[in-house]
Amino acid sequence: MQDAVLAMLAKEPSHGYGLRARLRQSLGPLGESMNPGQIYVTLSRLEKAGLVVCERADGLPDRPDRKVYALTPAGQERVAAWLAEVGWPKPDMAEFHLKLVAAAAARLADPVELVAAQRRELLRRLREAQRAIMAEPAGSKAVPLLEGVVLRLQADLRWLEVCERAWSRADVPRADDRVEGA
Repeated sequence: MQDAVLAMLAKEPSHGYGLRARLRQSLGPLGESMNPGQIYVTLSRLEKAGLVVCERADGLPDRPDRKVYALTPAGQERVAAWLAEVGWPKPDMAEFHLKLVAAAAARLADPVELVAAQRRELLRRLREAQRAIMAEPAGSKAVPLLEGVVLRLQADLRWLEVCERAWSRADVPRADDRVEGA
């Protein structure tokens, strides 16, 4: 969650309510269960870690001043590291989805390239798991576990195909659509 919040702030500074709304929108029905206080606790932790700074913004006449959060240079570095990370197994598909949404929204990275990097890592691990199955002696009790790993990797690879199709559409902003000097 912390990395997703940081990546959302990479697009523009925001207050907690705005971040929560963007995360909920990005996650669709999965975001409905998001605890409103979770964003504020996360922002507080990120501020203590020196990854964000908080400033008071003038409020509307009917609302008090709001805290607006922005990334620090350390926060920007953490976002870049998170986008470059290709890990598995991560059972939380929502985190990877948020990585794609945040990367596209802030034009930090091309979501299709992030999917491709993840695919390369999963294919490497799939080859390793298949070799491990072949190396096991007949009747090995480890084979069902290794076959489970293969099945999980194959399912994740199919899901990445869905992600790639969704992010390859022309109406989705991509990092390579940046304007020079922007």
